[in-house]
Amino acid sequence: MPTTDAYGQGIGLWSLTDAPDIPAAIAAFAAGALPRLRLTFASASARGSTLVGAAAPVAGMMTWLTDVGRLEIYDGSAWVVVATGARAWTTVSLASGFSHNGNSGGALRYRIVNLFGEDALMLKGVLSVTYSGSPSVIANNGFVTGTPLPVGARPVELRPVAGACSTTNSDVLSVKIDIGTDGRIQIVGTTSATANPRIQPPWVSFNNILIGL
Repeated sequence: MPTTDAYGQGIGLWSLTDAPDIPAAIAAFAAGALPRLRLTFASASARGSTLVGAAAPVAGMMTWLTDVGRLEIYDGSAWVVVATGARAWTTVSLASGFSHNGNSGGALRYRIVNLFGEDALMLKGVLSVTYSGSPSVIANNGFVTGTPLPVGARPVELRPVAGACSTTNSDVLSVKIDIGTDGRIQIVGTTSATANPRIQPPWVSFNNILIGL
């Protein structure tokens, strides 16, 4: 009868005392080895349609999904994320009245990462902000996005967060930022430069903003 490997992994190895059967020897080895390897699938649906019946997933099986760039492991009942592929930063398209690299803090950029099995939106960069009129108001009613974030980067619910801001023309150190389900980002709560409190900072930071989608 086939023996098993010396590492205790249950991989069947044909022995010299077994009847010659190359296909069966290869099948025994593959059946023991493949579930312990990292398997690659085009998508989760492709994986689901392939790993069925005798090839059903077993605890410890690991797969790479190429469409989302994600490594997952089967815990015995479900696929859970253990890592994510490198996601490039994408520069946000801005509405008129806003510009990148405020306070030399870099362009406003975003990327999607996966933490503990949940996709999350990361932001970084600093915007320069303009105000106009009398009394002066923030440009574009505070909506900084010229083009909304793509569907995959939009939260399922409104996500209010805080962003550090300049103390020039501002009596506060941060402002409210809303990230909407429509993919638009808005700076909220600014006031006139003569109001009390006055909240018209020339730049707003988006660094260290991380929200679950």
